[in-house]
Amino acid sequence: MKTVLITGADRGIGAALCVAYAARGDSVLAVCLQDGAGLHGLNHIDIIPHVDVTDEGSVAGLVTKVGAHRLDVLINNAGIVIEQRFGAFDYSVFQREYAVNALGPLRVTEALRPQLGPGSKIAIITSRVGSLGDNGSGGLYGYRMSKAAANMAGINLAHELRPFGISVICLHPGSVRTAMTESLGDQSTVSSLNAPATAAEGLLAQIDELDLDTTGRFRHANGELLPW
Repeated sequence: MKTVLITGADRGIGAALCVAYAARGDSVLAVCLQDGAGLHGLNHIDIIPHVDVTDEGSVAGLVTKVGAHRLDVLINNAGIVIEQRFGAFDYSVFQREYAVNALGPLRVTEALRPQLGPGSKIAIITSRVGSLGDNGSGGLYGYRMSKAAANMAGINLAHELRPFGISVICLHPGSVRTAMTESLGDQSTVSSLNAPATAAEGLLAQIDELDLDTTGRFRHANGELLPW
């Protein structure tokens, strides 16, 4: 049985990952911005509510709640996207996206470093839209830029933690039907996207395969190696 900590566990991919790990008997620490209502009463899941990954005091409280638990898997999943149009940017919105999507994973990983040891794995749930080499359409400035920064954080962490036997991967979950994607597309498009449970299954498989030989890579949930 592994101990797995997942941020952004309130809904969508984060909640689906919690359910997937718990279903195979792993012990899950579900870190939620709200109260994790959808996860209440599920076996093998302990909810840690009201954690804001952008706030140092909140993350320090998370560390206290985790205590001496050794973490086998840390999944930095918390993320936001806010669509804005060129010519009408609110730069404070970009700063919020960067704080959650790029600095959030770094802040949480640094804070929980004492709970990680040889064989531990770290996943950053980023996005293909953060790829410079795969950007064929533009748009989503804040989200793309923040996810590109998250990818860089993942590479840096892979170098930093490899000597300690800790592996790191950046993962794109695919096109998933979540509250986040619902805020961006028309309903006919959103309804055709994968369910969070499907994305979670692929992500879990990639994390299972992660080791020091494959640390520092950027992969799709289906296993495809993605360009930076």
